[in-house]
Amino acid sequence: MLARKSIIPEEFALPALASRMPRKPVFRDRVNKARFIAKNGSCNLAHKNIREQGRFLQDVFTTLVDLKWRFTLVIFTMTFLCSWLLFGMGWWLVAFAHGDLDPHRGSGIDKCVTAVTSFTSAFLFSIEVQVTIGFGGRMITEQCTAAITVLILQNIAGLIINAVMLGCIFMKTAQSHRRAETLIFSRHAVIAVRNNRLCFMIRVGDLRKSMIIGASVRLQVVRKTTTPEGEVIPIHQIEVPTESAVAGNNIFLLSPLVICHVIDKNSPLYDLSAMELQCSDLEVIVILEGVVETTGITTQARTSYVTEEIQWGHRFVPIVTEEEGVYSVDYSKFGNTVKVVTPRCSARELDEKPSILIQTLQKSELSHQNSLRKRNSMRRNNSMRKVNATTGMRRNNSSLAVPKVQFFTPEGNQNVAVT
Repeated sequence: MLARKSIIPEEFALPALASRMPRKPVFRDRVNKARFIAKNGSCNLAHKNIREQGRFLQDVFTTLVDLKWRFTLVIFTMTFLCSWLLFGMGWWLVAFAHGDLDPHRGSGIDKCVTAVTSFTSAFLFSIEVQVTIGFGGRMITEQCTAAITVLILQNIAGLIINAVMLGCIFMKTAQSHRRAETLIFSRHAVIAVRNNRLCFMIRVGDLRKSMIIGASVRLQVVRKTTTPEGEVIPIHQIEVPTESAVAGNNIFLLSPLVICHVIDKNSPLYDLSAMELQCSDLEVIVILEGVVETTGITTQARTSYVTEEIQWGHRFVPIVTEEEGVYSVDYSKFGNTVKVVTPRCSARELDEKPSILIQTLQKSELSHQNSLRKRNSMRRNNSMRKVNATTGMRRNNSSLAVPKVQFFTPEGNQNVAVT
């Protein structure tokens, strides 16, 4: 028996319709990866299996500056103690060779160093010579050439040690990253529409009155990529241009500024929508560089933003106001954002279909008008309620008033009116 032919055409059957329906993209869950740059600017990088450790000793000064304070202070103390002990031993040997330590030596013979009778006294004399204390009890004489030579050598060695140690301490206290502590970044980055273009924005500021000369901001996107040849690059750094009126991205950081990156065809964020951004593993690094006005030292402040810290459809609130002829900055609102209507699609889709942006802006305008109408109606209702409440109170007060009573005399004349 032949199968009966269906009344519904095959192109309108359920399997055919299901095959032609557009499928939603499936987004994978984002794998939490380590940050390359921490929020405070420190690099999350560990150096292992360095075989040529001697290279650090070839640049001793930089190695001393890079050490932690506790190690620097230990080296500072041990350097002076060792130098005092070394030259104390030298003074003791000079006195021993000249016979100054012999208790049976005649009093008429001059000594190389007066009042040096033991190693302790030689050590104290070494301290007096190197730090130029000079208590007056011990001193060298012209009888011994070796003592004069040791004196010259200790003075030269003491000057070198003082110069190196004091220079190291000064450089540690005046390091450039200390100035970077007062250069702040917003906690979150935002993506919103500015000048009809989708933009990535952050806010930077300087808490000090002394300015950063020649300040510049650079943005880099760090992500894991794979080349067409199959090579895996775990940390691929992509330079991201920023919108600046001056060539070289130099900014005048007198007040907090919003740094804007236009997401165009050359941007690594061009193909990412709001959902795809949350599932990606990219990290945006922000680098602020400049010269400190007071010291002339170049400083650098860094931070980074992972996808959880990028807010789509937000905008920074204004924090600079004019009060009595002076511009004031409210840093309590430095990182505050406000929601704005922003298309959830990628910048590529906005370029291919500009109508999406127009429709989104029209919807935002309609919603804004509706909210204004609701506010006006609520204000009118509140005003009517206040008017009704005042008229009701007046009526109640008039009903509680005592009526006037008039008394008439028998002759019919009005005599007294009592309330």
